[in-house]
Amino acid sequence: MDNVTLQNIMVTPLTRISTPGGEVMHALKKTEQVFAGFGEAYFTWADHDYPKAWKRHTKMTLNLIVPSGEVRFVFHIAGQKEFRVEDIGVKHYARITVPPGVWFGFKGLATQPSLVLNIASIPHSPDEVERLPVADLPYDWS
Repeated sequence: MDNVTLQNIMVTPLTRISTPGGEVMHALKKTEQVFAGFGEAYFTWADHDYPKAWKRHTKMTLNLIVPSGEVRFVFHIAGQKEFRVEDIGVKHYARITVPPGVWFGFKGLATQPSLVLNIASIPHSPDEVERLPVADLPYDWS
């Protein structure tokens, strides 16, 4: 966690396959280089223009996917000035892989709630996550 940088965040374009009756949307394969193990998968909703921030995992690698809607993710390393912003969703279908040690937050960009999937490397534990109020990091969410 000590040497993590914003460049350690990987954005991987994902495949969408048209099939009769609806698309197949890839997420993550265990054969991919970024696969760091499987702990759990969970969904959360991202409401339009409502920031859910800030969290930092100390052990968990995140694999964030937005199969419905559009979401802006913002990443930050403690002690640095810059932020990294990535927008993904139906228009830019991709996976963001986030190593431990990165502060992050997100908000929905679509007018309807957007669905976020996290395929986490370990099961969630309150002992390995840190939280800050949204106002504690100087990012302009407007």
